[in-house]
Formats: sequence, structure tokens, C-alpha cells
Amino acid sequence: MKLKDSVVFVTGANRGLGLAFAKAALAAGARKVYGAARDPASITLAGVTPVALDVTNAAQIEAAAAACSDVTLLINNAGISRGGALLGPASAFDAARAEFETNFFGSWSMARAFAPVLKANGGGAIVNVLSVLSWLSLPNAATYSASKSAAWSLSNGLRDALREQGTQVTSLHVAFMETDMTAGIPGPKASPEDVARQALEGVEAGQVEVLADGLTRQVKQSLSSDAPAYAVAR
Repeated sequence: MKLKDSVVFVTGANRGLGLAFAKAALAAGARKVYGAARDPASITLAGVTPVALDVTNAAQIEAAAAACSDVTLLINNAGISRGGALLGPASAFDAARAEFETNFFGSWSMARAFAPVLKANGGGAIVNVLSVLSWLSLPNAATYSASKSAAWSLSNGLRDALREQGTQVTSLHVAFMETDMTAGIPGPKASPEDVARQALEGVEAGQVEVLADGLTRQVKQSLSSDAPAYAVAR
């Protein structure tokens, strides 16, 4: 699909990658950009229409789909990380449930609600923001990794489910970015602006998957090798 004159809906658009997506969509010529966040007052970018939305709130999702019936591109960007270890304290279960509610069920619920909207507007596209951790697990973010792995499977399933109505589904995988979520993690990080640009270029090119940095590409390539990244001790 083409970004020029599109109508874009971005979840978690008040900061980080979501804000970068909103800026990139406007720069690409989108006719309208909806920016969704729990607090709509936190959406301050000129040219973006604020929407109050918690992706774990079914009523708010349905209201957003009804109010934003002109959307042609849905970007499921909202995500959380609670840093849960699989064999840590019992609170790891609470961390995992919260992460799955946002990262998996939130994206699924948004896709279900907006699928009829996209169909009515010619098919359009969905971008699901995933992670390099869709394919490997870090000890202190194992529950997050599990939620992103499930979201990868969800994205692949949605691609099949929405193919008949002409809706493209693009999965975005990225390692570390300069965002609040990775503020305490050392090492090189991608810029959200570059990642958003790559993702939207991928949508226009019809790509089913965008691998936004070198580490992500290395990990994905390793999956079919004798030494896949997920089997390496960390």
C-alpha cells in the first residue's frame, strides 16, 4: 500500500517508536494520523489526532474502531516489558500476564476490531511491532520474550486470516532502540526514527517482515543454522 494519502492509526504514539511512527507517517504524506495513548493529552505532535486508548480495554478498542472508521494502516506499537525471569519469584506470573495482555492480546484485539475497517477501506495494512526477542530469550526478560514470540505467531496467523480481504500484515523486528524501555541497557541502539522509516518503507514495498538492524538480521539468519541464537547460553 502507499503511505501518501493514507490514514494511519498508531498505538502508544506519545513517545519512543510510536512517536517516531507518527512523525514518519506525516512525512510520508499520510492524510491523517491518529495517535493513541492512555492519556490523550500526552499526544502533542502537531498534525496528529489524539485518541484515548488502553489496548487492554475492550470497550476503548471498540470505541476507537467506531470513531476512526477511515483508517487504512494500523500500527500495533504499544508494548510493555516487566523484566520477568521464568524461575524467579511468583511475581513473574504477574509480569507475564501483564506483558501478554498488552503485547499479545492487545495487538490481537486491535486487529480484530480494525479488520472490518480496513476491509471497508480497500484492505490496507497492519504493522505489528515485534522484537529480536521473538526468536531468543534473555534471562531477565524471559516473560517478555515469550510474549513477543507469541505475537510473532499471531502476526503470521493474522496474515493468513486477512489475506482474502486484501489486508497486508507486516511484522517489524528490532533489537535495542533508544527508548525508555532500554534506557538502562548498555551498548549500541538503533534510532526510533530510522526503525519507523524502515518499517513504513517495508509496508510500501509489500514486505511481510522488516528486520531493522544488524543484530536482528543475524539472529534471524541463525535460526536455520546448526547453532541458532536461541540455543546459545547467556
